[in-house]
Amino acid sequence: MAILKAFKGLRPPAEIAMDLASRPYDVLNSEEAREEAKENPYSLLHIIKPEIDLPADMDVHAQPVYDKARENFDHFRKKGWLKPDATDNLYIYAQTMNGKTQYGIVGCAGVTDYMNGIIKKHELTRKDKEEDRMKHVRITNANMEPVFFTYPAVKEIDDIVSKFVQDHRPVYDFTSVDGIGHHFWVITDDAVISSIIALFRKIPATYVADGHHRTAAAALVGNEKTNNNPAHKGTEEYNYFLAVHFPDNQLTIIDYNRLVKDIKGLTKEQLLEKLAKVFTIEEKGTDICKPSKLHNFSMYIGGRWYSLTAKSGTYNDSDPIGVLDVTILSKLVLDEILDIKDLRTSNRVDFVGGIRGLGELKKRVDSGEMIAAFALYPVSMKQLIDIADSGNIMPPKTTWFEPKLRSGLVVHSLE
Repeated sequence: MAILKAFKGLRPPAEIAMDLASRPYDVLNSEEAREEAKENPYSLLHIIKPEIDLPADMDVHAQPVYDKARENFDHFRKKGWLKPDATDNLYIYAQTMNGKTQYGIVGCAGVTDYMNGIIKKHELTRKDKEEDRMKHVRITNANMEPVFFTYPAVKEIDDIVSKFVQDHRPVYDFTSVDGIGHHFWVITDDAVISSIIALFRKIPATYVADGHHRTAAAALVGNEKTNNNPAHKGTEEYNYFLAVHFPDNQLTIIDYNRLVKDIKGLTKEQLLEKLAKVFTIEEKGTDICKPSKLHNFSMYIGGRWYSLTAKSGTYNDSDPIGVLDVTILSKLVLDEILDIKDLRTSNRVDFVGGIRGLGELKKRVDSGEMIAAFALYPVSMKQLIDIADSGNIMPPKTTWFEPKLRSGLVVHSLE
């Protein structure tokens, strides 16, 4: 059963919360982070991407970068920009995008749940990225950023959250520059906390929605500390890590699309001829064409859009991985036609989250940077959970969740 633990969060004063809260470390590069945090000493980017305070030619994985993270974290605490709560609390973090609000419960997940498979994942992680975040957790001795979890919706939990939100004012309530509303409540009532934790104990599994590398790093460091502590009791703070838990019925997965730099020497006509063997093709002209259902794709090439519908028999509806549109596209097009075998290592393919819109695909093809784009119908929450439950792993870059969590509204110290 799922572990949820209250904790003494480190939080910013309300007057600087909007300035301190940042986008996650992995959605912007060093140059973008440096620009975003420019003239903003409060930005958490100074801790989660500390290379922005070092020379631009510094290797982002060099030890001075991690040392700077610790130095900046100490500075934030001394300045009172991250102050500890007096009691163990749970928190509610809600986000509003396009008029829709999703409500997550912020608490600590259990390291043992990750190790035992109660926390389920649907993506593979890369060791180099794991180690980068592990070093960051080790040197700060904190989970600076929450991971994004989902769980099968429980009406009783929804009712508790709804009543609490109605009865209390948020401690933070702001709209970030990208137009996303962020609302944050602190639950200090022991009875409410106990009720939520008891209900979580009945949930058989939780699921990593976004942040697989941060989840792995946090859990692996916790497990490492367990193994290195001869006096380990199991109650230490390192046995837990920071997560925001959203009910599955409030989340929407956005499409994750593909661009290719070349079509293996084929002409557009030759590519269409090969595609026609496995897809029903309709030319759609110059207006942007969006996939309408599962197994329907849009392709943009040579200034024109095409609808591609996979023919019956080219996929297996009874296979939780084989039925995914990312699998169908990878097998039938990227692999068999374009000879792109490994999406994790190939430099001939790139990925664009659907939040940028299909206009971004058109722009990058029209610029000559890419030769063709493929838009996919988004994966469903049911597909994600079914795959995680079956122990399978989705192909790379399958799911894109939006809005992204802002980091820094609460931090979990392992001390």
